[in-house]
Amino acid sequence: MTQGYESATVVRDAEGRQYHIALKPGEVARHIILVGDPERARRVAGTFESIELERTNREYVTITGRHQGLRVSVMGTGMGAASTEIAIVELTQCVERPVMIRCGSTGALQPGMALGDLVISQASLRLENTTRFYVDDGYPAVADPQAVMALAAAADASGQRYHVGVTATSPSFYAGQGRAVAGFAPREPDIVERLARQGVKNLEMETSCLLTLATLRGFVAGAVCAVYATRGDDVFISPAQKDMAEKACVTTGLGALHLLDAMERARGSRPIWHPGLELAEPTR
Repeated sequence: MTQGYESATVVRDAEGRQYHIALKPGEVARHIILVGDPERARRVAGTFESIELERTNREYVTITGRHQGLRVSVMGTGMGAASTEIAIVELTQCVERPVMIRCGSTGALQPGMALGDLVISQASLRLENTTRFYVDDGYPAVADPQAVMALAAAADASGQRYHVGVTATSPSFYAGQGRAVAGFAPREPDIVERLARQGVKNLEMETSCLLTLATLRGFVAGAVCAVYATRGDDVFISPAQKDMAEKACVTTGLGALHLLDAMERARGSRPIWHPGLELAEPTR
């Protein structure tokens, strides 16, 4: 032990508290909502009927409590794959077999997608480079099929309009997403058109990191994002519509966690839940 931490590789203290997120085993629920915005994490926690822990360290805001009887943690990870990687790696040192759902914002790339719609990721194109330090460039970033089904069912249950398909995860908000701002010309200004031609539904900054690390580690993960921009007609969402879209996204993510809990208990020793199995009763 050097200066209270295990090593330069495993940076945790004697209690198992992780260096960046400042959490230790027992403080994190198995069922986790990940959001980029720390204030969104607080708004998610506003739907909890009880709160047992709130922790802020660096950009990471974590709140653990109960949502309709299910123990849930929500974490604000900050923006981008690099900060998301730290969150995921350190969370998995605190809780075994986590279930993680990302509730984020996104830009829509396809015709017929409207501001406020939801996008459920089946997979994500890895344009970010954080995950290249874990897996080969051709390694797929895929959502757990149970998470895709649970998110779709939760969106339907709350009457939300949604799309399902391939997401692209960029390492950048501006040039990496083809945004030309005065003084900062993107190297690939037609990236939105190129991705749209390939059938990519949406463009954001974190999903491929979550899905790749979840597959590598072996836990259930999925992502749902609210459309804040329609890139084809270059329109960004209004503040009032943004609040409604965020609420729809979070409601869907939390609903999916409850369904995934029921799926897990119903499948027993099977590797996956499928529609031929009855769902278990809700946890209370």
